[in-house]
Amino acid sequence: MKIISQSTAFGGMQGVYSHPSDACKCDMTFAVFVPPQAVSQPCPVLWYLSGLTCTHQNVMDKGEYRRLAAELGLVIVCPDTSPRGDDVADEATNWQMGKGAGFYLDATQQPWAENYQMYTYITQELPALIGEQFRVDMSRQGIFGHSMGGHGAMTIALKNPDRFKSCSAFAPIVEPTTADWSAPALQKYLGADRSTWRPYDACALVKDGAHFPEFLLDQGKADNFLDSGLRPWLFEQAIEGKDIALTLRLHERYDHSYFFISTFMDDHLRWHAERLA
Repeated sequence: MKIISQSTAFGGMQGVYSHPSDACKCDMTFAVFVPPQAVSQPCPVLWYLSGLTCTHQNVMDKGEYRRLAAELGLVIVCPDTSPRGDDVADEATNWQMGKGAGFYLDATQQPWAENYQMYTYITQELPALIGEQFRVDMSRQGIFGHSMGGHGAMTIALKNPDRFKSCSAFAPIVEPTTADWSAPALQKYLGADRSTWRPYDACALVKDGAHFPEFLLDQGKADNFLDSGLRPWLFEQAIEGKDIALTLRLHERYDHSYFFISTFMDDHLRWHAERLA
């Protein structure tokens, strides 16, 4: 693991690191905030998955999580959204596909399958590295994210309920198999057989029997992508009759930006801290 930068913040340490990834077959970059409590004891881990076009840096610069994470004693891990490098497949003119748009899945189709193994990277390879290199309590993990990252957080939690104790999302894509801005990417990554898409769709996972105890979802009502890509009401419908609790909060005037995310970041950190205590 290579240290790219480390800076003290609120008594803790905000770092950016890189390492060669076996899953993605390239160097991957990620950010970690370690709270001051980690000097004396292992701390719970909260994973933040970013959205389309983002890297690890967007939430690090604009998410405003460090003050409260330091107070609550939370380690915040912010991975990149896709593999990177000159040899990694991409669609340079399509922001919904390729670099910055990994969708947190394991691609099966060429040329994407060579590097785009983000599900394996997020659920296996990076957690192993975090557990080795940082003072963390891996028995207390939560996960959240924004947009494409909200989709990733929800699907990963639903498929790994024994690992994660909490899950929340800002403006998640809850049914990417039918959304205008994600279905084309799923077809390219996974092929034409739509049954292979279902493990990466929160609504489909619930319908197919996956379970997670509860979710917190925040959504801006002025979000330009609300009706075409996000549609949180579909998840509300999918869990009807299921033993899954949902807190869905719709906010007037808020859009899809980090102004929205940073406004409600404290709520999400406190939500996770209560469940990771």
